[in-house]
Amino acid sequence: MNQDGPVRVLFLGGLGRSGSTLIERLVAELPGTMSLGEVVHLWERGVGAGESCGCRQSFRECPFWTEVGEIAFGGWDGFDLDRFRALRDPVDRIRHIPTLSRRELSGDLRETLDAYVDHYLRLYEAVRQVTGAGLLVDSSKHASLAFCLRWASLAGRLDLRVAHIVRDSRGVALSWAKQVRRPEAAAGGEEWMAQWSPGKVALHWNAENGAFGLLGRRGVPVETVRYERFMADPRASLRRIAEFAGVPADDEALSFLSDDRAVLSENHTASGNPMRFKTGPIELRRDDHWRTRMEPAHRRTVTALTLPLLRHYGYV
Repeated sequence: MNQDGPVRVLFLGGLGRSGSTLIERLVAELPGTMSLGEVVHLWERGVGAGESCGCRQSFRECPFWTEVGEIAFGGWDGFDLDRFRALRDPVDRIRHIPTLSRRELSGDLRETLDAYVDHYLRLYEAVRQVTGAGLLVDSSKHASLAFCLRWASLAGRLDLRVAHIVRDSRGVALSWAKQVRRPEAAAGGEEWMAQWSPGKVALHWNAENGAFGLLGRRGVPVETVRYERFMADPRASLRRIAEFAGVPADDEALSFLSDDRAVLSENHTASGNPMRFKTGPIELRRDDHWRTRMEPAHRRTVTALTLPLLRHYGYV
């Protein structure tokens, strides 16, 4: 890949608990690829709170992120987190997507957006310099961030590709109901992953997935990846994602992966699901527990609220 052109980023989008962390880990095993985790949370959880990198060192002590910070921002000690928050809030929220999807933005809003997105572009470029990777994987998932990055892509400053990860809304809702500890949390930080009610999950599932459909109609390359189909044939599914992202996926590149097993390397993901800490052999198992473990009333609620998109994605 051309290391002098815009950084190529595969952005994994969709609602959390849809299998994106596993897919990210598998994509990151392909040659010339580097996964960053959920960069949307890097600023608060890594820079601000000093939570653990995927290598299990704290963010501030990880040699990889230390070098990236030096190149991108002259070191993390000089990073102005308050200014970053002030730039983020007017643009990177789901309620701003209708505005971000326009063909033009007002001068003041575009200036704020460019200043905010510049933090991501500087980080991506620094990672490319440190690793030499031709493809970076950002599993931030948030549609609003993808719409922000769209403007850098339209300006030729970023080669943005989006893998839209979709999972059955009932399975997503059951996952959000579980209590899961965050092993990377710093002292006094968020010890548990968030838990949402079935109704809240359904509303966010509609909003996030619908937004990525709109993103594809606004000129960003979007590849829809159904989690259940991916798990049914991981090698063929990973090949399709690799082709979309422009990285090799021949038999040698996929030697770490079989239909029911994968071997994962250590990584430097900045935030994400706790499975980002797993290395070595793992089993690949499709999770359909919602069919037997979900309370009938919750199942009916989620089905009713998400039925149009469930049909659209072929779940009904």
